[in-house]
Amino acid sequence: MKYTFTTIFISILCLSALAQHPNYISKVWVADQGNGTYKNPVINADYSDPDAIRVGDDFYMVASSFDAIPGLPILHSKDLVNWRLISYALKRQPPFDHFAKTQHGNGVWAPSIRYRNGEFYIYYPDPDFGIYLTKAKTVTAEWSAPKLVVAGKGLIDPCPLWDEDGKAYLAYAFAGSRAGIKSVLAVMPLSADGSKAIGTGRIVYDGHELDPTIEGPKFYKQNGYYYLFAPAGGVATGWQTVLRSKNIYGPYERKVVMDQGKSTVNGPHQGAWVNTQTGEDWFLHFQDKDAYGRVVHLQPMKWINNWPVIGSDKDGDGVGEPVIAYKKPNVGKVYPIETPVESDEFSSTNLGLQWQWQANPQANWLFTDENSGTLKLYTGKIPDEAKNLWDVPNLLMQKFPADEFMATTKVTFKPNPKLENEQAGLVVMGRSYAKMSIKSKKDGLFLVYGVCEGADKGRTENEKEVTQLKSATLQLRVKVSNGAKCQFSYSEDGSTFINVDGEFQATAGQWIGAKMGVFAVRDSQTNDSGIAAFDWFRVEPLK
Repeated sequence: MKYTFTTIFISILCLSALAQHPNYISKVWVADQGNGTYKNPVINADYSDPDAIRVGDDFYMVASSFDAIPGLPILHSKDLVNWRLISYALKRQPPFDHFAKTQHGNGVWAPSIRYRNGEFYIYYPDPDFGIYLTKAKTVTAEWSAPKLVVAGKGLIDPCPLWDEDGKAYLAYAFAGSRAGIKSVLAVMPLSADGSKAIGTGRIVYDGHELDPTIEGPKFYKQNGYYYLFAPAGGVATGWQTVLRSKNIYGPYERKVVMDQGKSTVNGPHQGAWVNTQTGEDWFLHFQDKDAYGRVVHLQPMKWINNWPVIGSDKDGDGVGEPVIAYKKPNVGKVYPIETPVESDEFSSTNLGLQWQWQANPQANWLFTDENSGTLKLYTGKIPDEAKNLWDVPNLLMQKFPADEFMATTKVTFKPNPKLENEQAGLVVMGRSYAKMSIKSKKDGLFLVYGVCEGADKGRTENEKEVTQLKSATLQLRVKVSNGAKCQFSYSEDGSTFINVDGEFQATAGQWIGAKMGVFAVRDSQTNDSGIAAFDWFRVEPLK
């Protein structure tokens, strides 16, 4: 790609907002080792199905977001190691009524991002509705309303390619749960502007025999070859396949270019090829870590005989394996260490970008009170059809940021005096979940602890009363140790923490890792709500 003055100017505009904030450095995971090397994962959090591009001196990454809102996260880096979450392309997810309720595992699957003619393009699939396109002049600006490029059930993982003659094409895969077929890749023609399909797709590769569950294609062209980079073999156990052909519709040759080998990185695959200004090639991909989600790794990449080799290929067979640590990419400069934000002092009128809801949000769920420096959550009525918190949309959560960490929040709860059983607190959510909260009853405020095993199956939460509280202000904490084992505790004086019950084993959600966050709910309705004022939310090392 050639970079014009306009491209560079737009890149500067995109970053102008970023320069207003100092770099955030996590206390629990930093990939940049400060000595010219990095360790994987470069992002130890659940940014699954990453795709990335370089525009000028800037790298941009997008990832799946499923039903979490805001959706389609956009991250920025200068060196492929230090990343910042800068925006979302979806403030609300269409169809709006459909995503007003929790839709675990549905919504935004593997997206792709491209830059063309002064605009950023993101294609994303909704397996129940079809493939959408949203565009923006700058990544931090308002993105266009998603346009349905092609409707259909089970069409997933789209990636566009514009050929030298100006013709546009879209590579994609199929979700067996909706389409009734999987393990095949297809290509369809698009209008020149990429906004709509102008013909039916054609299967270009059948992976049933050699590459079961092949999906997530990324489309490139180099040296006269069309390339499809595609993961196969399953999320936790698979490998990275690359297909190439001189004809866009095939036939395609096949080669496995990266697998686990002797490394400890299971299922290394699905991601993006990017190059640096100095001509280096790199590959971003994910690793499935169960309750921790799909974390992002960075691998060196080289070309041999018009085939990519990803990772370390010590035996020279053309199949790389993941590196654990490596020298940083050469981008011509050294940039400051930076990580995605986790802690939040709630001192701004804007909610931190790390936070997402379980559905399209409503205006009456929260108020960011800059004057008091608190996040106010208003108790929302649990939906009548909800079996437990799995079905509650107004949970405000973020991803696990490391294998081991501690999250603490300070909350003051003022329930509605007309109601009972309002509650607010801290939650770790997955297919099973645990919560610790302040609950209002006739005779005062109580600390309660609840666990729901098999929440996704509609099972009932087991809640027990821990103690009656002397104050409406409390600090709530969860310690997450290796293996996603969670110990909840609380403090009434801000210094001495008392453990609640035994360890809770965090579990993955539907296609995502476990999340942690805050909530405020009630089980009945009247003309006003209780208020939970969260003073801060801090992520720190275990102690």
